[in-house]
Amino acid sequence: MSDIRVSVRLFASYAEAAGTDHVDLVLPSGATAADCLAAVRAAPWAARVPPGPALAVNRRYAKGDAGLHDGDEVALIPPVAGG
Repeated sequence: MSDIRVSVRLFASYAEAAGTDHVDLVLPSGATAADCLAAVRAAPWAARVPPGPALAVNRRYAKGDAGLHDGDEVALIPPVAGG
């Protein structure tokens, strides 16, 4: 099995904490959105990322078990408050 490369989009407080709006990751083939989230949460800056933020894969909301493919874009979407 070969590795896959995914681009992780970060928004709001996640982007502020990382100092960038995206992170490129190399994950093992067969990785899921949850695996991607775990890799992001392992980063020192990721203390603000909760265990279960909303996820999108290729601009569609997805669950953690969504399979990833080489070149996919995963977005971590922080909670939105409004009034």
